[in-house]
Amino acid sequence: MKFDRRKASHPWAVILTIAFAIVALVAVETSLAQESVDLEEVPAVPVIDSIADIPEDSIPDDAYPAAPTNITVEDTPNDDGGSVDVGWELSVDDYDGGKVDRYVIMRAPAANGQPGEWTEIGDVTGQANEVRDGNATTGQEFFYRVVAVNRQIEDGVLLWQATSESEVAGPVKSTAQWFDWRRLNVFVGVILLCAFILYYINQAQRGKELFIRKIAGLEAVDEAVGRATEMGKSIFYIPGTQDMNNVQTIAGVTILGRVAELAATYDTWLEVPVSRSLVMVTAKEIVKEAYSKVGRPDSFHEDQVHYLTDDQFGYAAGIDGMVVREKPATIFFMGAFYAESLILAETGNSIGAIQIAGTAMPSQLPFFVAACDYTLIGEELFAASAYLSKEPKLLGSLKGQDIGKAVVLISIIVGVILESLGIWELSQVFRVID
Repeated sequence: MKFDRRKASHPWAVILTIAFAIVALVAVETSLAQESVDLEEVPAVPVIDSIADIPEDSIPDDAYPAAPTNITVEDTPNDDGGSVDVGWELSVDDYDGGKVDRYVIMRAPAANGQPGEWTEIGDVTGQANEVRDGNATTGQEFFYRVVAVNRQIEDGVLLWQATSESEVAGPVKSTAQWFDWRRLNVFVGVILLCAFILYYINQAQRGKELFIRKIAGLEAVDEAVGRATEMGKSIFYIPGTQDMNNVQTIAGVTILGRVAELAATYDTWLEVPVSRSLVMVTAKEIVKEAYSKVGRPDSFHEDQVHYLTDDQFGYAAGIDGMVVREKPATIFFMGAFYAESLILAETGNSIGAIQIAGTAMPSQLPFFVAACDYTLIGEELFAASAYLSKEPKLLGSLKGQDIGKAVVLISIIVGVILESLGIWELSQVFRVID
């Protein structure tokens, strides 16, 4: 088959290749996770009952189970220390109806290279052959052994208990790992996302035209401001009810800058009632700067941006009163809104104002969609600053994030297909490819 470099260099071919690579890394992560022990932390509770009062000769000779063999101890991989994995080969008497009821794990701190005092740290039922000691002090050496237990209990009374101890294994020391290799796919994903963002920022700074999907609500900003100018009426801009620590409020006041520039250019009155003092200070500076940017600093008035109240419904009632009295031609709702969203939007709709809303609050989106002319849904609100300003760093960042999302989406689709086919190990993936 002839190799076509033009097809190979297509961006979607690159995205598909990267998506498959991420799925492969997930398969590696799954494989690593399966190789490591992942049991519950061992409870530090004694489990061997006292049998001091039971005569030794009351234990049948054939009651003693064979001891477990090949005890292995190792520091738990990919952890932050404090954990040791213990494994063993089952006793030959460990089977359904066999002599082994449970295994007791014993631990002793190392003292001059020899085991110190032995203590019981927990137990597991028969036919289990691995456990994780989650109470191993980081940096301290320990010895381990496993005891096979066979007990006879009648009416809640322990009649006898026969035990067989394995050989001692160790010493082993728990240490913290620098890297958790099971999270390698996350690391690669972060690197790829950063690479996409930096690449597209570089392309934007070089003057390359980056395709950004048109957002109807942002395309209508110029039309909405122009309509207010033609009608000789004002523009209301509502930046939500939350403070400046809310990312939606930040996005809202960022869009305010663009709206203020248009209002200043057309010499249209812009009014910004706010419900938080910090938002008032920030919005006032943004509007003032916008007027200066278009060469009309004298047209800015301090009372254009003013504070109403922190109370949610008091704020909504105040705005509704202003809207009914002044009848603005255009109203913007950009930020975080709660139950007051429908009250505000319906009042604006009742006076015939053109309304553009934007929020990332899923529960409020239906009300804005029903009562407003245009609505920015979710991430469109955060993309608005890049969309309106055309600033290279913002555009490049937006484009890079979109490509990253495309890679994640394709990775999910590929992963679902592979899982549906029962293919989840990396070796199986390559066998299918071959």
